[in-house]
Amino acid sequence: MERVTTILSIQSHVAYGHAGNSAAVFPLQRMGVETWPVLTVNFSNHTGYGSWRGPLIEARDVRDVVHGIDERGQLSQVDALLSGYQGGEEIGAVVLEAAALVKQRNPRALYCCDPVMGDVGRGFYCRPGIPEFMRDRVVPAADVMTPNLFELEFLTGRTINGVTAAVEAAQELRSRGPRTVLVTSVTDAGQNTDVMRMVAVGEQGAWQVETPLIEQAFTGSGDVTTATFLAHLLTTGSVPDALSATGSIVYSLLRATHELGRSELALVAAQDSFVNPPHRFQASRLA
Repeated sequence: MERVTTILSIQSHVAYGHAGNSAAVFPLQRMGVETWPVLTVNFSNHTGYGSWRGPLIEARDVRDVVHGIDERGQLSQVDALLSGYQGGEEIGAVVLEAAALVKQRNPRALYCCDPVMGDVGRGFYCRPGIPEFMRDRVVPAADVMTPNLFELEFLTGRTINGVTAAVEAAQELRSRGPRTVLVTSVTDAGQNTDVMRMVAVGEQGAWQVETPLIEQAFTGSGDVTTATFLAHLLTTGSVPDALSATGSIVYSLLRATHELGRSELALVAAQDSFVNPPHRFQASRLA
């Protein structure tokens, strides 16, 4: 039997709606990726609603879950560890420990981090200390990072005013740790503003994919984007192929959600988009 790609995903969880593992796990599983979720919170809903209920999971409990998997002798099966929003440095330290342990058990495994910290127009929305933790400790440890434009500016100390500058900043970030960088929500005043643009930079060069702009923001779309990109990077080994698949899948999902009039991602209704997206886009080479 062919070996199944396996991802250990340490992220938040919500019962209603989609964010963190609640946005990433089902798409990954629908794409045929074995996914082991480890929860950092167990909330009723994502915090964008302004109120929520449920517990934060203590860092020691998150560590115990990872060690419990290791005691089953299964971490050697993990191809990548995926992390997203980190509520505090204690959880961040546990994620780094887990990444190191996974790589000890499987030296070929990757650590993929979506450095969720803030966004253009909103600024930082993470706890104090997290941006510096991401910059100083996570960047050197990660193999893949998926910052948005705001996060990339902070991580590199650069002002990014277009695609060319985004590629240069991603290359600088690569020089400090991650081999592959996916930059989401790239804007360029000199190009068409009616598109959503992602840029990916790896050892073989830089590529971008453009899809039509959808004038609606969806919580969890970044979590789906990172999960999709990582899954296809693992299965194809190709940055442009992973970028093409990600653009096609994410746009198809967001368009279906928008057309259904949903405020939460239509993961179940649009699940075929994860394996056969009805809208397809090809990444083009930049450098």
